[in-house]
Amino acid sequence: MPDTARETVDDGEPVIRVEQAWKWFGSTDVLRGVNLTVRPRRTLVLLGPSGSGKSTLLRCVNALERLDSGLVEVEGSRVGLREAGGRLHELTEAELCRQRVRIGMVFQRFNLFPHMTALENVTLGPRRVLGLSRAQAEAEAERLLTRVGLRDKLDSYPSQLSGGQQQRVAIARALAMKPHVMLFDEPTSALDPELVGEVLDVMKDLARQGMTMIVATHEIGFAKEVADTVAMLDGGVVIESGPPGECLVAPKEERTKAFLSKVLA
Repeated sequence: MPDTARETVDDGEPVIRVEQAWKWFGSTDVLRGVNLTVRPRRTLVLLGPSGSGKSTLLRCVNALERLDSGLVEVEGSRVGLREAGGRLHELTEAELCRQRVRIGMVFQRFNLFPHMTALENVTLGPRRVLGLSRAQAEAEAERLLTRVGLRDKLDSYPSQLSGGQQQRVAIARALAMKPHVMLFDEPTSALDPELVGEVLDVMKDLARQGMTMIVATHEIGFAKEVADTVAMLDGGVVIESGPPGECLVAPKEERTKAFLSKVLA
């Protein structure tokens, strides 16, 4: 079946724009002038070895880390900063929280509250941050948990769920905040191999439904199937980017070829 939402969308202005992004920790430059854009309903897949800057870049997009130089914009607004009187000012924690509502993020580790059921984990944010009533939040959580294939696990605690099921709860929790974009930081890296597919299937469905996404992953098959653009990071620099049919099938850079040969070995 053709994916009408993704085929007919007007790309318009970028939803996410990263321009000359630099980030350093002490004397180590983790990001070194990164430039990226993600347009509406598109998926950008970040590839690269551990330590290449993928996670740091995602954390900067979500204002969990502050850039030392450059800018990140989401839907035209500077992330973590506002302009007043011709100067840039850091957002307050309350302002950051309001900004992050638009930006869902799923981490390597599931970070579920162990004393809460799947339903309670998903309803917490909407009730506290969005102001939904308990009935509203539970109805939406049940819909989302059903969407990720966990209708029969509403009352299960994290300890009663497999890793793949916990990650799907984490995705439902992020979606419950009605984000405009989703960030995935190697969401399958902590899973046993047989559980990876169930999480990737949920992410593929999100892409088909038109969610704007940045995904850091080593899952090359997923990148080939879902990505609109692939960006290869190494040493905090984007060394190659383009459609997956180019970057993954016929990469130009030797570093990309070496990385793919190891991942696909």
